[in-house]
Amino acid sequence: SLRLGLGAMILALGAGVSAGIAAARRPGGMLDHLLMGVAIAGISVPNFVVAPLLILVFAVWLGWLPASGAGPDASLTAAGMVLPVVALALPQFAYVARLTRASMLEVLDSSYILAARAKGLPERTILLRHGLRPALLPVVSYLGPATAAVITGSVVIEEIFGLPGLGRYFVQAALNRDYFLVLGVVVFYGLLVVIANLLVDLCYGLLDPRVQRQ
Repeated sequence: SLRLGLGAMILALGAGVSAGIAAARRPGGMLDHLLMGVAIAGISVPNFVVAPLLILVFAVWLGWLPASGAGPDASLTAAGMVLPVVALALPQFAYVARLTRASMLEVLDSSYILAARAKGLPERTILLRHGLRPALLPVVSYLGPATAAVITGSVVIEEIFGLPGLGRYFVQAALNRDYFLVLGVVVFYGLLVVIANLLVDLCYGLLDPRVQRQ
C-alpha cells in the first residue's frame, strides 16, 4: 500500500501541477475547459467507480493491462500497478490541478510578474521560475489531507484489484474481528499522516522564506 500511495501521489502531483499551469496560461480557452472538465469528473466520481471502469476498458476490452495488480505468486508487478495507481491518483490529480490553476492565476496578476513581462522575459521563464514557486504554496498545504485521502482510498483499491497490502489486511481484520490488527493498522496510518504533515510544513518553509523568519 505504501508503494501504491507513493506512486499515486507522485502521479497526481506531476500531472496535476502540469495541468494547472497549462490551464492557467490561457484561462477560458479550450484547453482550460478540457482540463478543468477532467478535474471536475475526477472529483465527482469516486475511485471505487473509476477502478472497475478502468478494469473494464483497459483489461477486458483492450487487454493492455492485467485486471489484478498481483502476479501469480501474489507479488506486485509493474504492469499490474498501473491501473490501481491511476484510479487512486485521479481524485488527487483533480484537486491539485484546480488548486494550481487558481493559485497560478492569482500569482500571474502580481506586480512582480507584470514587471518581469515588462522586461521582456519569455513566458516560460515567467511561469516556471517566477510564478511556480509561490503558486505551489496552496498545493503543498493540501498534501497533508491528500495523504490521508490516498491512504483511505488505498483500502478500497487494494480490495478491487486484489493487491496484497495493509489496506486489504485491514478489511480482512475488520471482518474477522481481529481488533488488535485493526488498531495496529490505524496507528500506523496515523503515524504516516503525522509524518506527511511534518514534511509538508518543512516544504512550506522552503517555498516561502517568510515562514522561516517567524
